[in-house]
Parts: sequence; structure tokens; C-alpha cells
Amino acid sequence: MGSPRVVKLADQIKVIVAEMLQRRIKDPRLGFVTITDVRLTGDNRDATVFYTVLGSEEEQASTAAALRSATGLIRAQVGKQLGLKFTPTLTFVPDAVPENARQIDDLLARARSTDARVAEQAAGAAYAGESDPYKRDEVVDEVVEERAQRDDDEPT
Repeated sequence: MGSPRVVKLADQIKVIVAEMLQRRIKDPRLGFVTITDVRLTGDNRDATVFYTVLGSEEEQASTAAALRSATGLIRAQVGKQLGLKFTPTLTFVPDAVPENARQIDDLLARARSTDARVAEQAAGAAYAGESDPYKRDEVVDEVVEERAQRDDDEPT
């Protein structure tokens, strides 16, 4: 986690970029884009803007091209609104969160099916040996029963 100033600048850049994409950039190649995160280097010289796009591979590629072509305009607006001495360079990177979430969902589905299969097998299972695996000596059982009866018969 960076300094509070860097975190605040990153949040401001995120808002500015999102507003620019929503209001000012009118590129038809631009798909349904969501800015997910902005990370600044410690010296505030470079900003990495993470984004997600809903749609096919072709729409994602065209959105990436639209973002590359609009980078200069977006950077100029970021510099104007933030009033920094040096405006950070912007690099747009597709966020891997949706794909990671999809992989986690697949793994969870596979685990559920495996658990269901194991539960199905366990439903009709029986013990490999006797139901009571502990060996007991019949003589000991008789002694225990006699003592228990004696204790019950004694007045308190």
C-alpha cells in the first residue's frame, strides 16, 4: 500500500478516466468498459489503469485499440484536472479479475460434483468389519454389569 497521497491521486485518476470514457470519448470501437483500478508508481510518473470489457474477444480488442488512441486526450485531461507538475503516463491494461473469477467458479463446480459423488458412494456404504470395532472380554462385561446392579440395589 502506497502513501495516502498516492492512493488519493490514484482514486482521482480513476474517477477522471471513467468520466472521460463516459462523456468525452465518442469512439465507436469503445465497448462497455469499466475502470477497475489505478496503480501509481511511488514517484507518480506512471499510472497503470486496469479495465474490464464485456463482450467477445473482438470487442475487447477493439476497445483496447480505442483506449490506446485516446490515451493522449485522457492524459491531458488528467493533468488539467489534477494540476500536477508532471502528469503521469497512462497505460491501459485489461484486468484479469473476470477470468480468475471464471476459473474459481469452474473449480468450485468441480469440487461440488466430486463431493456429490463421494456422498452418493457413502450413502450405501457399510462398515468393513463389525459395527463395534472394539473387542470386549465377556468376563469383563459380566463384572461391569454385576457392579452396576449392586450399585443400583444399595440404598442411598
